[in-house]
Amino acid sequence: MSAKWITAEEAQARLGVKLQTLYAYASRGLIASRSDADDPRRSLYAADDIMRLSLRKGRGRPGAYQGADRAADSPLAWTEPAVVSAVAAVADGRLFYRGRDAVELAETASLEETARLLWRCEGEDPFMGIAPHPALVTGPEPRARAFALLAHRAGHDPATSGRAPHALKREAASILIDLVDAVCGQARNGPLHDRLAKAWRLEGLKADMVRRALVLAADQELTPSSLAVRVAASTGAPLAASVLAGLSTYAGPLHGGMPAQVAGFIAEARRISDARQAAIQRLAQGLDVPGFGHPLFPEGDPRARSMAEGLRYADGLIEIAAAGEAVTGQAPNLDFALVAMARTLGLPVDAPQTIMLIARTAGWLGHALEQRVEGAAINPRVRYEDEGEANAA
Repeated sequence: MSAKWITAEEAQARLGVKLQTLYAYASRGLIASRSDADDPRRSLYAADDIMRLSLRKGRGRPGAYQGADRAADSPLAWTEPAVVSAVAAVADGRLFYRGRDAVELAETASLEETARLLWRCEGEDPFMGIAPHPALVTGPEPRARAFALLAHRAGHDPATSGRAPHALKREAASILIDLVDAVCGQARNGPLHDRLAKAWRLEGLKADMVRRALVLAADQELTPSSLAVRVAASTGAPLAASVLAGLSTYAGPLHGGMPAQVAGFIAEARRISDARQAAIQRLAQGLDVPGFGHPLFPEGDPRARSMAEGLRYADGLIEIAAAGEAVTGQAPNLDFALVAMARTLGLPVDAPQTIMLIARTAGWLGHALEQRVEGAAINPRVRYEDEGEANAA
């Protein structure tokens, strides 16, 4: 083996990080990786990149601001945990919500049941008896209505500081209910997945796929949006304001825009009638093939497998999934599964984003509620860099 490329175990030892973090560094381009010629299932990592990152992680100078320097120098992309949380975790290729396997949960649980788990309701049902608010359902399209609803509530709901946990959970339930009705464009009664399914005219097994998707997409450790939620929540902001911070972050194309990129890849594969060539062309242009691989699930996204087991995708999508995996060496992820489900069920183009928005709101509220227990504001440090020094460098 060339000294330029080292195993995951060696890379972990040199960086002093968990395997999950190493995968995250590689996925973000901080460390180059390639398949081992002797064992394609195993990845090798660039020793030079690891040395550079190791030096960067250890950089600092004596003095009062050494801690701030080191924190500012650390790359904030799939790094070691920035906060301590019990809401969700990935271990051994599985996603857990407060210790429960998310895939197993998705077999039967509703989004409300998942929310109660994420919020640690422990027997109480904050959704009980909450009436819909038709007057809050406004706006031309789902995401615009979600922003309008959250902005309205953020401006009218009380701050979270000094309030009892049961009151905050009750408020969280009302936010999630109002958000679903706003996205659907009509206030309804019944389970949240049924409200969305009725808006899309789905019944039976098709409606149940919406339920499954909502549960599987509810949370995913600490994403940029959940971190934004926690920062807002740490200040005592209203729950709706914290969720609005999450939605605003999720609206960025580098976070919540992946389903649209997956849809674009599928469209290109169908246009040229060759999914394999479409994938190869993207790689030749220095682009990723959207919808394949995930840094937290190097052996395959279990959420995507669960979706594929629950629904046979429409003609052509199975072939596109197989071609993308053959070219990239990475299995389809949740983004691909959501887009494939939407195409198969004949849902609106923005249905994958709508499902993610609703599902993640349950998770965001879990992070906001947990952060309030911490009681202290999140105050990161910054390392000042003079513009003259930066230009000289």
